[in-house]
Amino acid sequence: MRLFIAIEMPESIKEYLIQIQKQIDNDLAKIRWMKKEQMHLTLKFLGEVQPNDVEKVKEELRKIKFVFFSVHLNSIGVFPSENCIRVVWVGLKPEDKIMELQKDIDENLKKLFKKEGNFKAHITLGRVKFIDDKVKFMEMVKKIKVESKKINIDCFKLIKSTLTGQYPVYEEVEIFSAS
Repeated sequence: MRLFIAIEMPESIKEYLIQIQKQIDNDLAKIRWMKKEQMHLTLKFLGEVQPNDVEKVKEELRKIKFVFFSVHLNSIGVFPSENCIRVVWVGLKPEDKIMELQKDIDENLKKLFKKEGNFKAHITLGRVKFIDDKVKFMEMVKKIKVESKKINIDCFKLIKSTLTGQYPVYEEVEIFSAS
C-alpha cells in the first residue's frame, strides 16, 4: 500500500488556502490545484509499503515523543526554482519543531526507508503543468500576502494514499499524538 506521514491542516486553514489558490491567475499557468481534503504538511513520503512492513512502520512511529507546538502560515513560494516551477506552496514558520519531528521520523524509519534529502516545511497548493510567462507568473505570486494564521500541532498521521484516475484518496491508518 502507498503510504505517507503528514500533519493534517485544520478546516479553517484549508479554507484560507483555497482562497489563496483563487488569487492565482489561471490564464498564466495550467495548475492542478490540491483539493481541500488533500491539503496537509507531508513529513515523509514512504511510497509502496508491503503489508507485513506496515506494522513495523507503526511500531517505529509510536516510539516518537514530541510535545504540542504551534506554527504559522508564512509566505508563498515555488519549487524547485523560479526558472523551473513545478509546485506552488505556502510555507510554515518557525520550522525548527517541524524539522525536529521530521528528523525523528527519518531516524526511526532509517532501517526501512532512505532519509529525506532537502526537507522544507510547506503545504502544496498546486502542481504546475505549464506556465505561459514565468516572469509575469512570479510577479503575481510575489504580490500575494499570506496571513500569519496559527496552526496547532498536536499529532501526525500515517496515511494511505490510493491513486484514482484524477486525485488520490486519503485514508487515515494511525494517529500519533503529542505527549
